[in-house]
Amino acid sequence: MREQPTQQKGIRWGVVHIYSSYNNTIIHITDITGTETIAISSGGQVVKSHRMESSPTAAMTASKKAAEIAMEKGITGLHVKVKAPGGHNGPMSAGPGAQAAIRALSRMGLRIGIIEDVTPIPHDGCRKKGGKRGRRV
Repeated sequence: MREQPTQQKGIRWGVVHIYSSYNNTIIHITDITGTETIAISSGGQVVKSHRMESSPTAAMTASKKAAEIAMEKGITGLHVKVKAPGGHNGPMSAGPGAQAAIRALSRMGLRIGIIEDVTPIPHDGCRKKGGKRGRRV
């Protein structure tokens, strides 16, 4: 009998939570349960000017920084959870740094498992701003 090629031995999984807005990108690596923080980094920690915090370059540098710390602690694979601001008036699409952060993590040599979108979706909570007739442009 042949051994199944789908079995992977020796991979220690972690979860990377990427919050990507149009103002900043935050990379947070936790253990598989999501309770213990392993590494955390953001675009604002790696660039000097405020307008560069959400850029793909800042996201790549921040994710490299977080990945190095995670690899030192023994993490070899990551499940990715991408979050945009969402809610009842935030943009539902992730900012420019999300894709760059995932690409940088895979280039560091970490295995990427599941990529999931965890943007909060409103279930008819608060009233949207703009008044009765909406925003008139």
